[in-house]
Amino acid sequence: MSKSHFIIPVFVPDLGCPHQCVFCNQKKITGHNDVPGADEVTQKIAGYLKTIPRNPGTTVEVAFYGGSFTAVDPNLQAELLARAYQFVASHEIDSIRVSTRPDAVSEDIMALLSTYGVGTVELGVQSMDDEVLWLSGRGHTSRDVLRASALIKEWGVNLGFQIMVGLPGDTEDKEINSALELISLRPDLMRIYPCLVLKDTPLAELYGKGEYVPLTVEQAVWRCKILLLMFERAGVNVIRIGLQPSEQINLDGDVLAGPYHPAFRELVETAVIRDQLEYLFKDKAGFESADMVEVVVPETDVSWTKGHKGSNVEYFRRKYGISRFVVVPDPGMPRGTIQLALVDDRKINLTVNRTDLPVT
Repeated sequence: MSKSHFIIPVFVPDLGCPHQCVFCNQKKITGHNDVPGADEVTQKIAGYLKTIPRNPGTTVEVAFYGGSFTAVDPNLQAELLARAYQFVASHEIDSIRVSTRPDAVSEDIMALLSTYGVGTVELGVQSMDDEVLWLSGRGHTSRDVLRASALIKEWGVNLGFQIMVGLPGDTEDKEINSALELISLRPDLMRIYPCLVLKDTPLAELYGKGEYVPLTVEQAVWRCKILLLMFERAGVNVIRIGLQPSEQINLDGDVLAGPYHPAFRELVETAVIRDQLEYLFKDKAGFESADMVEVVVPETDVSWTKGHKGSNVEYFRRKYGISRFVVVPDPGMPRGTIQLALVDDRKINLTVNRTDLPVT
């Protein structure tokens, strides 16, 4: 989310979830063990609001994360939502979102959510391949995703999806097919996660027995990069890539294996920009002997262009012998655009947007 859009997170652990997904230890993922009470919700929102500047154009959203919100007792849903809605009614916050399972959405649920002004429902889809869903212990099918998505759209509520790469039985082709199916459902936003092996999960047992091999960081970055470009090309806003770092994950060693990285999105964005630069550099006679390259990018993309810890600068130095890789910020340039401006003293002025890249 941009700095003008603020999220107030309220974590509701897996009280309502009737299934044990192989990858899931919700308490480790959210860093929260207890179900919040109504008063706690009020106090949390009020506390966050004291720290949020209300400038023109600023929006504030309360998000009920974790577990499967619409699968908990309807009375608890109403109790928690009512406290958040008080702040909507007083115009102190702008909207409410919830995350839930595809098989926990019904007409009654949508009526309840709409009563309390919920503007976005995020579905934990993970995959549209039924075999992958079964192997992952999801407890729902792709048909549940289709039904829930249609219902959410019918109620005029924004639709979000969460998809995961590297699940048991999954492949790059299956993930691409899942993305294509989700794009056809016209979501408003998307989250992309790599599958991690957490302590105290069925996946940890499979991993320990050698029956599950997680992706490496490099493999996960590649596969998430492809999905990111697919969703962006379709006009879908990808609001997160990678698991939110938490104190438990960072300090307690709860990730046993898999592609965890605290700056995972930066790795993916670095890879996308590297592809853009390679696209601009192709078929340039004499480029290999260049000493200096100057590229112009949006001001917000400078660090990603240089790469995580300067990895893109080092990559092009090694590959082409470029000793000076100059990145010039342009606050007026559209996001996702790169211009190759100079190679030594030669003006080039070639431009590519990331949505024009081949998805490979």
